[in-house]
Amino acid sequence: MEDTLRPLYQERAGHPNTLGVMLLEKTDSNSSVTDHFDCILLIIVKEAEEDWFVKHYEFEGKTAAMHIIDEGLLNTWIETSGYRKIIEWLTTGRIIFDRNEYLSQLKEELRDFPERTRKLRKAIEFAKLVRSYRECKELFEMKHYLDANSLMIRSLHYLARLAVLEKGFHPEVIVWHQVKKIDPEVNKLYQELISSDEPVEKRIQLMMLASDFAIHSRAEQGAAHLLEIMHERNEPWTFGELKLHPEVEKYKLDLSILIEYLVERGIVGVNLAETKGKKIFHRQYYAVEEMKSV
Repeated sequence: MEDTLRPLYQERAGHPNTLGVMLLEKTDSNSSVTDHFDCILLIIVKEAEEDWFVKHYEFEGKTAAMHIIDEGLLNTWIETSGYRKIIEWLTTGRIIFDRNEYLSQLKEELRDFPERTRKLRKAIEFAKLVRSYRECKELFEMKHYLDANSLMIRSLHYLARLAVLEKGFHPEVIVWHQVKKIDPEVNKLYQELISSDEPVEKRIQLMMLASDFAIHSRAEQGAAHLLEIMHERNEPWTFGELKLHPEVEKYKLDLSILIEYLVERGIVGVNLAETKGKKIFHRQYYAVEEMKSV
């Protein structure tokens, strides 16, 4: 297959902007990973006018999808799981062109999964988990049980991804297959939700109790990335300052609900600063651990 596809990537491989080319072929077990194409041709470039360009091909009764991805977008996807299949493409794909060992080093880094990257990924998934769980609770209280059930399934999915990250692995597309092996307790929650004979109202109620404990026990670890940023200085932070911090960019849409949850848990404290308005104060936040004197 590589020989057949060579004309598609050969010219691009010769361009100094191209960092590497990989080929991922479909097997019976990974057809969804390749979007049911017979192969994926992945080309990483240093910069491009269009940060993600895709073309579909057909040859000899087979299909191929060529993805040309800007390095900046690729890094964002890796850091945030913005495109979940990319990790599997990079880890299982075969390198067919590699400028200055760019792809070899990237594969090695993905295997090592640096602690800083892992903390960021955990913060992203934890913030999504908190939002999803809170919304599920609200819908349950409003007696919208089917919608609450959908959000509970989503919450458990975020919890599953968080469990995989805690073990030092990248969550895959088939995340429950991973969780079954590495965190039976989280897997059991999911099985109870989807397999229980209890009425949907009772099922969600039981899951909320279990999920509340699971979130509570993971709070400090899940928020470690944000707490480290807050420890960077001794003064409290306004919400705007935290939202604009470049490392918080990846989960800023869920930042507000995450901070509120951490305040409720006593992990983050609130400092009230005077404004020009009478009895109106600016809310400022600090990590309780290091700023008890504020």
